[in-house]
Amino acid sequence: MTPMAKWIGGSTVAILALLGVGLFAGKAIEGDTPAQLANADAPGADANATELAQNAAPSPSPTPDNDDPFVIKRVLPIKGPIKYGEWHWDDEGVPDGPLVMTVDLDARVLSVFRGGYEIGATAVMLGTDNHPTPLGVFPILTKERHNVSEKYGNAPMPWTLRLTWDGIAIHGGSEVERGFASHGCIGTPNEFVSRLFAIAQKGDKVIITRGQTAGIGSSLAS
Repeated sequence: MTPMAKWIGGSTVAILALLGVGLFAGKAIEGDTPAQLANADAPGADANATELAQNAAPSPSPTPDNDDPFVIKRVLPIKGPIKYGEWHWDDEGVPDGPLVMTVDLDARVLSVFRGGYEIGATAVMLGTDNHPTPLGVFPILTKERHNVSEKYGNAPMPWTLRLTWDGIAIHGGSEVERGFASHGCIGTPNEFVSRLFAIAQKGDKVIITRGQTAGIGSSLAS
């Protein structure tokens, strides 16, 4: 996939039309296979993935060509599919604007947009068929820096961005590796989610989809 295209979840178009908002995207993840439960015996992520992500060439300064904050103006220039354990973050020079997070369940990637500019992207751990990550548009309900899951034996879930009252959230403290899965949450690398937690606010939208692509300049607001 070239950096000029993003995965778009066509299955939520009707939901977005009803809610009057929409911005959702992601990149393919390398070697994507069905995940197992979090305690599965799984191989580790590419040992060089995080180093490659952090040392990636910086993106050029954004040059806005549309004032609509829900038009994609930039995607990060990531070379090749995103590997498990890999994350990218570049908000240098990006103007203020609405923050929208997108999760593509097929690509297993979370992207962060500010004012239409992608500033972050990471591989994520998702749910299973028995404990699926739900599709839809979710506002951030709470921010909980040191959350623990009472439902799952006080498992640490730092930097929690709660999406539903029945336990679905974006959070850290996860092994984002092949073969691992959640009970429906979106598990992210700590280094990534700590940056996201610092700028996200209650009410910011998280849009969870299954993929289809759209290019830079596409309007993703209903």
